Amino acid sequence: MFWYHQPPRNGLKLVAAITSWLQSSYEEGYSKAKFDISRDNNDYSVMTIKNVTSNDAAMYFCAASDH
Repeated sequence: MFWYHQPPRNGLKLVAAITSWLQSSYEEGYSKAKFDISRDNNDYSVMTIKNVTSNDAAMYFCAASDH
């Protein structure tokens, strides 16, 4: 599963991905310290944003892949 961040008036940016075996990887500029992602199964994932500030205001999207 993939988590994306879209700040106002900007394009989508990939935050992180988490595999079906629960291994996560973060894109440059994003970290587990700020964006904690978890996955319970192949259908359910949660991203928690820690220490939220006004700079975090955005749309956030989750996407899944069969690969």
